[in-house]
Amino acid sequence: MPVRLLFVCLGNICRSPSAENLMNRLLRERQLTNQVICDSAGTSAYHLGSPPDSRMAAAAAQRGLQLLGRARQIVPKDLQRFDWILAMDRQNYEDILTLDLSGQYWYKVKLMCDFCRRHGEQEVPDPYYGEVDGFHDVLELLEDACGGLLEVVVRESESVSAMPPS
Repeated sequence: MPVRLLFVCLGNICRSPSAENLMNRLLRERQLTNQVICDSAGTSAYHLGSPPDSRMAAAAAQRGLQLLGRARQIVPKDLQRFDWILAMDRQNYEDILTLDLSGQYWYKVKLMCDFCRRHGEQEVPDPYYGEVDGFHDVLELLEDACGGLLEVVVRESESVSAMPPS
């Protein structure tokens, strides 16, 4: 059964679709597309149905990455459906937890920057109201975090599959 990852930011047009598409590229490169499934969502309904932000898409294109997908809002059922829910910042982390009325899915919610290997940031900054450089900085940060996350997901999947049946 594949591991299911959900990347979450505020509007689902900059950071989370970038993380989703970066991770999908890593999965293709490592031939792991049948082992990990990615999606993205926003905590707000600001941009429902919109494509990724054109400035983020342009920055991604400069790295050879096409941003696919349409904005959607995270719903409580996502907490059950996904194995990992990756918040781009502390506010989105808290907003995700408010959907967990039963308090049973908190352990699935992580901060994306916790998986960075080279960068020391604690949150992925929202580039929406900033300059063009901010979109490039976010992509660099997310490339680092996605690489680190994939290492952890693969390691945990291997340890689970190595366990004897009960």
